[in-house]
Amino acid sequence: MNSLDPRSLIAMGGFMALVMGLVLGFMRRYYPPGILGLGYWALAPAVWLIATVLFAVPGPWPQEMGRWLGNGLILLGFVLFHVGCRRFFGQPVKWRRIVVPFALVMLCLAWFAGPDPSYRMRVTIVTAAFAVAHTSTLVFLWQSGNRNFPVRMVQVTLALHLCVLLVRMQSVLSVPEVGDLMEASTVQSFYLGAYVLAVLLLSIGAVLMATDRVRTELEHMATYDALTGTLNRRAILGFCADEHERSVRYGQAFSIMMIDLDHFKAVNDTHGHQHGDRVLVHFAECTRAALRRADRLGRYGGEEFLVLLPNTSTDAALPVAQRIRTALSTGHALDCTASIGLTHWRGPEDTLDAMLGRADAALYQAKERGRNQTCIA
Repeated sequence: MNSLDPRSLIAMGGFMALVMGLVLGFMRRYYPPGILGLGYWALAPAVWLIATVLFAVPGPWPQEMGRWLGNGLILLGFVLFHVGCRRFFGQPVKWRRIVVPFALVMLCLAWFAGPDPSYRMRVTIVTAAFAVAHTSTLVFLWQSGNRNFPVRMVQVTLALHLCVLLVRMQSVLSVPEVGDLMEASTVQSFYLGAYVLAVLLLSIGAVLMATDRVRTELEHMATYDALTGTLNRRAILGFCADEHERSVRYGQAFSIMMIDLDHFKAVNDTHGHQHGDRVLVHFAECTRAALRRADRLGRYGGEEFLVLLPNTSTDAALPVAQRIRTALSTGHALDCTASIGLTHWRGPEDTLDAMLGRADAALYQAKERGRNQTCIA
């Protein structure tokens, strides 16, 4: 069976690296700046492309020098991919632990390319270096990455290519004669094809991880209030509707609280809207700390908030309301008082709109009675 020309495989890998590098470069330019690591991911295909030129295109430089630099650039690409993963997940990069081993690998490759030429040792060293880079990225993603499809795809790609690298290293050390890289053999075609596929899948994995992060951020923006970090009106009402359906199905009561900050307009008029925003943020933080894990807090509008208390009766909801008002009276400079209207689900005929109306009426009753208190509908 005829084997593929190694230079054709290398050129194919370079073309794929070029395309994916352009895609990642445009993503870095146009994606939100909060998504880190895209620059390193875009550089990785760029250095792989340069390595392709050094391997596949004859130049004025000595052949061994071109291969030495090409191997170093391939290794650098895998290192940049690892750095991109660390930055993407918000982890610091310890450059000394990267630069020093990389420099040692390059020195060893230079020694076995010049003073003591040995193709077997060069292949062993560079394959072992690739394997270490893959293992480092695998371990990091396992410890710090999430478990969604893009991360799993990158992990599987690294693991499979790592297996190929280990097989190659074992064969190089055990076989008496090692064929040249450009030898048109089935073995060399397999190794080069695995490299080309790994470059393509790693780049696609980076694209998918970045796209998934954008989707997650858009979903967060569509669900949460930008100022307070609480659920927005649409999201909190959605949770209330789901809980109402659950109550109708299983007969479990739930409660909702309508909360309004007292004299908030006076706060804005006296201290300015920026101070008012800080008061809202402080209120949201204190209220979240007073709620239980299953409870939901959402900004209903302006300085008005809605709290969902699943599987909670009015008697069980009253202590929660008391904890909220207590949390807002600790002597903090941004402390405020709040009026609370409380109601609970009354049975299968009770609608969510009716509950919201009762909670709103109870809230206004609390204000009419002097504010800073809880009234039950």
